[in-house]
Amino acid sequence: MLININAAKCVGIEAVRVTVEVDVTSGIGIHLVGLADVAVKESLMRTMTALQAMGFRIPGRKIVINLAPADLHKNGSGYDLPIALGIIAASQQAEMPLLGRYLIMGELGLDGSLRDISGALPFAELAAGLGLKGCILPERSALEAASISGIDVYGAKNLADVLRVLCGGVPGYADDLLIRESELYRNSLVGEDGAGGGVMDFSEIVGQDAAKRGAEIAVAGGHNMILIGSPGSGKSSLAKAISGILPPMTPEESLLTSKIYSAAGKSPGAGLIRRRPFRAPHYSASLSSLIGGGSSAGISPGEVSLANGGVLFLDELAQMPKSLIEALRSPMEDRSVCISRLRTKIIYPASFMLVAATNPCPCGYYGEGDRCTCTVGQRTGYLSRLSGPIMDRIDIQLWMHPVEAAKLLSVAGGSPRKTSAPDGRISPGTYRGESRPETSAEIAERVRKARLIQRERFRDEGISTNAEMSNRHLERFCPLSEECRDILEKIITRMGLSARAFSRIIKVSRTIADLSGARNIQPEHIAEAASYRFLDRKNIGY
Repeated sequence: MLININAAKCVGIEAVRVTVEVDVTSGIGIHLVGLADVAVKESLMRTMTALQAMGFRIPGRKIVINLAPADLHKNGSGYDLPIALGIIAASQQAEMPLLGRYLIMGELGLDGSLRDISGALPFAELAAGLGLKGCILPERSALEAASISGIDVYGAKNLADVLRVLCGGVPGYADDLLIRESELYRNSLVGEDGAGGGVMDFSEIVGQDAAKRGAEIAVAGGHNMILIGSPGSGKSSLAKAISGILPPMTPEESLLTSKIYSAAGKSPGAGLIRRRPFRAPHYSASLSSLIGGGSSAGISPGEVSLANGGVLFLDELAQMPKSLIEALRSPMEDRSVCISRLRTKIIYPASFMLVAATNPCPCGYYGEGDRCTCTVGQRTGYLSRLSGPIMDRIDIQLWMHPVEAAKLLSVAGGSPRKTSAPDGRISPGTYRGESRPETSAEIAERVRKARLIQRERFRDEGISTNAEMSNRHLERFCPLSEECRDILEKIITRMGLSARAFSRIIKVSRTIADLSGARNIQPEHIAEAASYRFLDRKNIGY
């Protein structure tokens, strides 16, 4: 008797249909065909043991299992469950009238329990697109898939739960397995939009007002940024504080990023990812871990894709291998990464905001008086590891100097010291006459408003931030007055900037205008945007 079960395989962040065909006929032996890898072939022993543990018998006949289409590599352990159900149905040990109406995936334990699988979100999206009634997945994996509307998502703990869903004999018999109705799903959603613990607030960063301003502009427009400074100047602290001012994700961004994490098997829990990711790989990371890679049967997304919609923070950038830094060129420009193998090509989204940090020289103290012990050649060679094409793609370049001792002492002990106003009253929230630093919440509100302006501007353009604009968008949305053109021409000539740097200055100027609420770009906006590209000047002071 021939039985067909709907299954799936992830190709990138999209799922494709796989039909598990099981036929039990006269003969002997168990045969698995359909270009399956070792993990799938090993599933036969797990499946047979699980069936016996659940009280089912192994037919003493020939069992042929085909994973169609036969020219598509199948990998992973998710085919355990459909294979087991196919054997049960083909040997007529249980009636499952609803078997063909669900997409079914799951890894079996030897006792018949189900273990999580990757790709649950794309699987559920595929089931909805195929017009199926729903999908049946392991309980924890079903938490991811529950965000897809229009289908029933069942979370099963073991093989017996799956049979309850497929029997279809008694109305409401398996309603308690509907994952959206479960207490586990509701509990998993609690606090999913809350701020991550341990995020430094901007108000806790003493001084560095210019760097904070640059970070605000970068986040508001999605621009790439590099922080250069001596050890202890606050580069890493400022970079990590950026996660506290990132704007909320749009539904489209949330779904896309969640699919990447689901395909990679790194989904954080129930529902879609609501907070923008902040990825910070070590500078010793491999090329595959940063860009993505693997065999043709299973190419996994790298850090550039896991940071999609959020921030990729690379500390000690100049310490990274040059080949690794240069591999960032294409993702930074195209906002996607294409990973090719002999018979496979996968394109993963990689629309991230790069935040990099580095010391200015090997000893780290160039620009801080006479503390630097490096030669001119050593200093020049250190930052020259960051090639021109890479620096061309970084819109905002900030040099951070150590905070003055007076400012550090003004906040020693925790609370800011209050000072007296001219009329003798105590002025709350001042640091020895200086204004209280803005909190992340205040900065995040300005960023949110600027992003709303951009979202409305690009509503029909397929992009959402100023950093994503093409030359066509610049002509349409960034008109320049004669005064602006004159200033820009002088800046380009004096600094010797490339055409890419020219367009990126305009993009940053557009973001500064959005933050100030200006309808058009003004000369002061261009001047400020150009001031953030000091590394484009030859020799940068060496």
